[in-house]
Amino acid sequence: MKKILLICVPLAVVLLLAIFGSDLLGLYRLQSYIANSTTAYLADGGAWPHVTDVCMGCHGVKGNSLHQGYPSLAGQPAPYLEAQLHDFSSQARRNPNMTPLAMTMSDAQIKSLAAYFAGVPPVANRYFKPDAQLREKGLHLVAAANCAACHGAQLMGHDQFPRLAGQGYDYLLAQFDDFASGTRSEPTGVMKNLAMGFSPEDRKAVATYLASLDPKKD
Repeated sequence: MKKILLICVPLAVVLLLAIFGSDLLGLYRLQSYIANSTTAYLADGGAWPHVTDVCMGCHGVKGNSLHQGYPSLAGQPAPYLEAQLHDFSSQARRNPNMTPLAMTMSDAQIKSLAAYFAGVPPVANRYFKPDAQLREKGLHLVAAANCAACHGAQLMGHDQFPRLAGQGYDYLLAQFDDFASGTRSEPTGVMKNLAMGFSPEDRKAVATYLASLDPKKD
């Protein structure tokens, strides 16, 4: 009887593997993927749900937006992000999505969220294809306006000055238009004066150039 079992059990295992082997391997890989993804998720920001999860729908995975109309948060200076969230919360800056969301956040959550995105490496705006002539014009306008004086040599931002390099074209253009019209403001007043001095075509050129830059930390 034992000999029969010793022969039959291996045969049964071989037969089952022959029939269900690919399915079992697929199940193993799925379980392994789930386990690794869960570990990575917990390491990235603690237990579910993360405060940053709600941001992903508009601002992309880890704050790297794939949409030209939504800004990338990755690599933005933490003080700038904190200031904007507080402005949304106080309605000093208005947005139909961000204002009500920021109003629900505590100071600790705002600080934590800003620190998280500030530490995420930004990626290039690879879905934007710039017009060559507009980009060249934008390069000269950015240099003439000395944008690097506030936003840094790589236009990556620092302190209260945001990262401009690699942001979405539509978002950049909308912000320049808002500064020009007075819809948006900032403490120094520099952006309003600059935007008002640019023609609509100039603002498109500047937005084109900035959106085309590869955001890299110095």
